[in-house]
Amino acid sequence: MERVNLRKGEKVNLTKRSPISKLVVGLGWAVNAGRGANFDLDASAFLLTSNGRVTNNSDLVFYGGRFHPSGAVNHMGDNLTGSSGNADDEQIKLDLDRVPQHISKIVFVVTIYDAEARGQNFGQVSNAFIRIFDEQNSRELLRYDLNEKFYTETAVVCGELNRYGSEWEFNAVGRGFNGGLEKLCRDYGVNV
Repeated sequence: MERVNLRKGEKVNLTKRSPISKLVVGLGWAVNAGRGANFDLDASAFLLTSNGRVTNNSDLVFYGGRFHPSGAVNHMGDNLTGSSGNADDEQIKLDLDRVPQHISKIVFVVTIYDAEARGQNFGQVSNAFIRIFDEQNSRELLRYDLNEKFYTETAVVCGELNRYGSEWEFNAVGRGFNGGLEKLCRDYGVNV
């Protein structure tokens, strides 16, 4: 089965493409040279109910809270430099069979740590992508290269997994925001 390459707004039924439940979400990026202070980009996942909000703070999986209590979502560690070339800079493991039934969406975001203080934004970042692959054999199932231009934004929602009954659908979002992780936390109901 070939990898699906998505564009902004496109969706793919992940369950029909591959019935496996143990997946890895890889996120990557490159920082344009000569931009001053080191960039620290961070991948995070919000587990949301049907009202678009978290149940509690543990529904945010990120560098500061790497494991969801259900064992369904695990952040694999914080890359402080984003210098992995074309490889994933950060990864989040998923076990879709363990996602609690009240969770209807998992949103994957990348934010710039301390962006405002450092004068940094996604206009200084290039080659950003999100991909999903099979944890057991590393076979890439889908990829979305974010070709959009984000000039002032400090956070980007890259993609989301939506649950429809027993099936999961991936949506390539590519939407930028200002205010970094803190704003997204407030929007999704995480107490900061």
